[in-house]
Amino acid sequence: MIEGSAVNVKEAIVREVDALPEKAQADVLAFVRFLKIGLGDMRELERRFSSAVRAARLIASQQGIGEAEVASEIRAARSGG
Repeated sequence: MIEGSAVNVKEAIVREVDALPEKAQADVLAFVRFLKIGLGDMRELERRFSSAVRAARLIASQQGIGEAEVASEIRAARSGG
């Protein structure tokens, strides 16, 4: 542990984050949330991914966006056009 105790580690993290620009602080927050979901919990990651895909497909359907249009957009984005 840094400086010998968990409290000191927490304080050191807070000091380091406080010194960052706001955008970088947002990146740190995103990373902390990523760590919290657990890298080893693949079932949870798969559940969240599947849920996000279902939500995206529902929104696309509600907006009248079909699978062919999505595939076309992906191809265009990958080709830079």
